[in-house]
Amino acid sequence: MPRSLERSRQLQQRAEKFLPGGVDSPVRAFRAVGGNPPLIVRAEGAYLWDADGNRYLDYFGSWGPMILGHAAPHVVRAVQEAAARGTSFGASTPTEADLAEMAHGAFPSVEMLRFVSSGTEATMSAIRLARAFTGRKFFIKFEGCYHGHADALLVKAGSGVATLGIPGSAGVPEETIQHTLALPYNDVAAVEEAFARYPEKIACVIVEPVVGNAGCIPPNPGYLEALREITRREGALLIFDEVMTGFRLALGGAQELYGIQPDMTCLGKILGGGLPCGAFGGRAEIMRMLAPLGPVYQAGTLSGNPLAMAAGIATVGHLIEHRDTVYAQLEKTSAAVAEGVAKIARDTGVSVTTNRVGSMFTWFFTGDAVTDYASASRSDTAQFAAFHRAMLDAGVWLPPSQFEAAFLGIAHGDEEIAVTLAAAKQAMAAVQELPSACPRPPTFVA
Repeated sequence: MPRSLERSRQLQQRAEKFLPGGVDSPVRAFRAVGGNPPLIVRAEGAYLWDADGNRYLDYFGSWGPMILGHAAPHVVRAVQEAAARGTSFGASTPTEADLAEMAHGAFPSVEMLRFVSSGTEATMSAIRLARAFTGRKFFIKFEGCYHGHADALLVKAGSGVATLGIPGSAGVPEETIQHTLALPYNDVAAVEEAFARYPEKIACVIVEPVVGNAGCIPPNPGYLEALREITRREGALLIFDEVMTGFRLALGGAQELYGIQPDMTCLGKILGGGLPCGAFGGRAEIMRMLAPLGPVYQAGTLSGNPLAMAAGIATVGHLIEHRDTVYAQLEKTSAAVAEGVAKIARDTGVSVTTNRVGSMFTWFFTGDAVTDYASASRSDTAQFAAFHRAMLDAGVWLPPSQFEAAFLGIAHGDEEIAVTLAAAKQAMAAVQELPSACPRPPTFVA
């Protein structure tokens, strides 16, 4: 049954006086699923607690970084010890090189990197660097892939843009996006056609190797290999946006899982252990074009912040030390949750397609295969919204959008699996009672 959210509603109304929509990131407003968003005051392990004292089993994990669970004791200690020494210096610290060395060990293709404070900074800086290195202006991205909110990247983006049905974004001039080529994901022919149309003009291809921002969409067999072959042949750079997939699908991310070595990689989420942190890196010859060594300017006062470095070292260090057991556990638990809910959907007659790669997954409310944004957009978003509300009422918090991947961590165990499946039985029954709804079609414009 619905939980009391009176205190959360009061706090949300107060926030709306000072914050647009009462939020600092649009998907938090629950516009795609309805209902009132609980306001969170505490988290531990696999759980969240709201201002009304309700507890929720968490399946979005701060959108990915909480792979060790919330408030992992050794991560908290590391941040506390770092904070006692000072929260920000605006100067270099030894811990930056410590975490960079760890990242290089996990991602051998990243010979050098630079820390930033967000995934958006990482992707926009990587594209700027790729343009400088190649001397070209155009770049390719893919429909439904979200690479942050930089102007040139808000073309047919996924994530909150898809969730809210916004056609790109107001305030982005046409001149800003004239060199952005947005192509369908998993379509090799479209990439070949773009390079043929713009010979020696495309600087790079940036891709989420496993899409997470249109829901979880894995690459077709041979797709990433084709991107690697085409970019190498055409003298363009291949950039993997592993902000979500890095350290999650494997210690070395999607590039380890699929055996593809990109020219550049963007990292975030887990890299900072849940604190604001991102990075972009790649071949040394490319990275040496950054100031102060080269002509490409990029800077950030909080880049390499000591608190984020401490949290990152504690988190990534744990993943390195316990690599075999961590990823085996994540695979086992994720399979039990994703496939368990999929079976419940089949048993209750609800059409659901389940996409999963490691510990990221999505239940799409459609009977068709989901291989790109166009097929994801045919999901019944009304059914998803009903499922989300019923799961939340049962104490299970899923991402509040059909177009966002779910995540779990090592704090999820057998008890959490059982709770999830019990809640899903009730939620699927509620979905089954809904009249068939027409899904919202794509609203992107180039």
